[in-house]
Amino acid sequence: HSRGHIAYLIADCLFCGDTLFAAGCGRLRGGTHAQLLSSLQQISQLPTATQIYCSHEYTAANLVFAQTVEPNNIDISARREEAAALRHANKPTLPSNLALELKTNPFLRCDKSTVVERVEQHVSQRLNDELAVFTALRLWKDSF
Repeated sequence: HSRGHIAYLIADCLFCGDTLFAAGCGRLRGGTHAQLLSSLQQISQLPTATQIYCSHEYTAANLVFAQTVEPNNIDISARREEAAALRHANKPTLPSNLALELKTNPFLRCDKSTVVERVEQHVSQRLNDELAVFTALRLWKDSF
């Protein structure tokens, strides 16, 4: 997200600020795509039961984008329904957990063929590595 940004891992709880969001990730504010991807890759290696505490309640909007990227991902569809019900009841969608993020967050899925193919389709070119996919995906989200 930015060069001075930090995260705290306390027991099975990750307080990650604006680096990782529910179904999304932060915009670049002074860092590089490679740095942000590296941070997300490190987070993705934590135990799947890790609770994710991010800074903002962007879940519903992020899931709209996630479903645009992976329209046939049933986990995203189910999560959108759950998030809508929670927000309708005036309840938060947070915290999330890493297991759910690994199934529904496109920024943690840049190595999955469904994400790669959709991003390549969006930019009308072949992308050669995970960083290229991540960069194109983040730029797509910036203008979504």
